[in-house]
Amino acid sequence: MFFILPVLELFQVTRTHGGGETEVQALRGVSLAVDAGELLAVMGPSGSGKSTLLNLAGGLDRPTTGDVYVEGQRLGDLSRDQLARLRRQRMGYVFQAYNLLPSLTAAENVALPLELDGGRLRRIRQIAVEALREVGLAGMEHRFPDQLSGGQQQRVAIARALIGKRRLVLADEPTGALDSETGEAVMRLLRARVEAGAAAVLVTHESRLARWADRVVVLRDGHIAETTMPRAATSAVYGRTT
Repeated sequence: MFFILPVLELFQVTRTHGGGETEVQALRGVSLAVDAGELLAVMGPSGSGKSTLLNLAGGLDRPTTGDVYVEGQRLGDLSRDQLARLRRQRMGYVFQAYNLLPSLTAAENVALPLELDGGRLRRIRQIAVEALREVGLAGMEHRFPDQLSGGQQQRVAIARALIGKRRLVLADEPTGALDSETGEAVMRLLRARVEAGAAAVLVTHESRLARWADRVVVLRDGHIAETTMPRAATSAVYGRTT
């Protein structure tokens, strides 16, 4: 009998900022698991802990109490270098702020994670150009971030997050700067990566995006208020049906 570990697991995770009168509990005893081939959407009002959860899942922050595991590896056991390597090789991120390097072209930004791990530069650049084509940026590989619109920069960030053999994709409002048609195309790419065996966590406030998920977690005041199916997500978050 084989036991398959979740790609991502949070166990009784809390995150507290500050202390005394200024103490804020961003997360309160959150436990969840995301399996390979699963897209989890995280919804909730502003300040409910969504971005904090995503930062802890990716090792960008450490929990006050509790544990975070990626493919069975406890992130708290890793050194800074080991954690950076794990993020670079196994995780893909889409940040609201894009986090593109201004001195690199679109293709160089996308290729950077693979270049840092070595490999044939020419082949890596070919992969990056193909990734840009998939997000609708064919012919823009030589442009720098300041030569791209906000929506185009977001698509570069998405291409970078999906390049290589990423087992865990973490996306914080990934379509916020995109028109609805491009946003749907991006969600199809994310869904395809999940169908190919990755796990993904999508933070969103849009019910239309949550419908691409297999499961929706609703956060309120730092704890999981409800776990629901995508069609019921809007009702759970906003108290109404669609």
